Amino acid sequence: MTRRLRSGLSAVLIALSCLLVPFGVLSAWAAYGLADTGRYVTTMAPLAADPDVRDAIADTVGNGIVAEIGRGTDTGPARAAVAPFVHDAVRSFTQTAAFRTAWNEGNRVAHDAVLRALRDGRDDRDRPVTVDLAPVTAQVKAQLAQDHVPLAGRIPVAHTEVALLPAQDLGRMRKEFHVLEVAGFWLPVAAVAFAVAGIALAARRRRAVTATALGTALGGALLGLALAVGRSLTLADLPQEVSQPAAGAVYDALTATLRTASWLLVALGLTVAALTWLTRRRARRTGSGTGPRPRPRFRPRFRLGLRRRTPGTPTSPQQQEPTRVEA
Repeated sequence: MTRRLRSGLSAVLIALSCLLVPFGVLSAWAAYGLADTGRYVTTMAPLAADPDVRDAIADTVGNGIVAEIGRGTDTGPARAAVAPFVHDAVRSFTQTAAFRTAWNEGNRVAHDAVLRALRDGRDDRDRPVTVDLAPVTAQVKAQLAQDHVPLAGRIPVAHTEVALLPAQDLGRMRKEFHVLEVAGFWLPVAAVAFAVAGIALAARRRRAVTATALGTALGGALLGLALAVGRSLTLADLPQEVSQPAAGAVYDALTATLRTASWLLVALGLTVAALTWLTRRRARRTGSGTGPRPRPRFRPRFRLGLRRRTPGTPTSPQQQEPTRVEA
C-alpha cells in the first residue's frame, strides 16, 4: 500500500469516527439512560423540589380537582368558594414527603408502562399507554380532610387515566426504539474502531492522533450546541397551557448527562491534542540537541593571493623547469 493511499484511508476513517462521536453519545444516552427505569426515576427525583415544577403540578392537579367538584355539585358558588382552598392545599401538598413519594412512584409507573409497551406490546396493540392518577388524588383528598377544608370529603377519587402514548403511534415507536437500542451499542463501537484503524494506517501517527482528538472535541462542541438549540425549539413548540419554566427544568434534568458528556469530549479532545503537540515539540528539540550536526551543502573557500589548482599545473615557480637556450 502506497503512502498516499494510506494517508487517504486514514483521513476518511478519522473523519467518520469524529462524525459518529456525537451520534454515538446521543444514542447511548437514549438507549441506556432514558430506557433504564431506575436511572430515569433518579434523574427526575430532584424535580419534586423545583418551584416551577411544583407550581405547574399544583395548578394542573388543582384545576382537575375543582373540575371534578363542579361535576359532583350543582351549585357554582360552592365550586368557586372551594377552589382557593383546593389550590392552596395542593400547593402545600407538593412540599411534603408524601408528594415526593407520589412523584417518584408516578414516574416509575409511567416509565414502566412506556417501556413495557415499546418492548413487548403484544397485549396492548390497540390500546394507548396510560397512567392512573387516582393515588395522587386520594392523597390530596386526605390532606384536605386533615386540614378541615369544607366539602373535602365530597371530592371524588376517580381513576383518571392520562394517555402517555397514542395507540396509532405504537407500531412506529416500537421500530424506532429497537433501532435506537441497536444504535446505542454499535455507534460508539464503530466510532472507536474507525479512530483506531485511522491512526494505525496513518503515515504520520502523531498528526493522526492530533486530528482525531480535535475532531472529538469538535463533536462534543456540536453536541452541546445541538442540546441548546433543541431546548429552544422544544420550549417554543409547547402549547400555551404548558408551563415553559417547568418544561425547561424537565429538559435540563433529562439532558444533564448529555451536557456533561459533551464537555468531557471537548476537554478530552483538547487535552490529548495539546499533549500530542507538546511531545512532538519535545521530540524535535531532543533530536536536534543529541544528533550529529548537519553539514552545509556548500562551503566556499577563499584564499588570499592563491589561485585554485588544476591538475597538471605546477604549484610554485621553483618547481618549473628552466628554459634551455642553445647558442
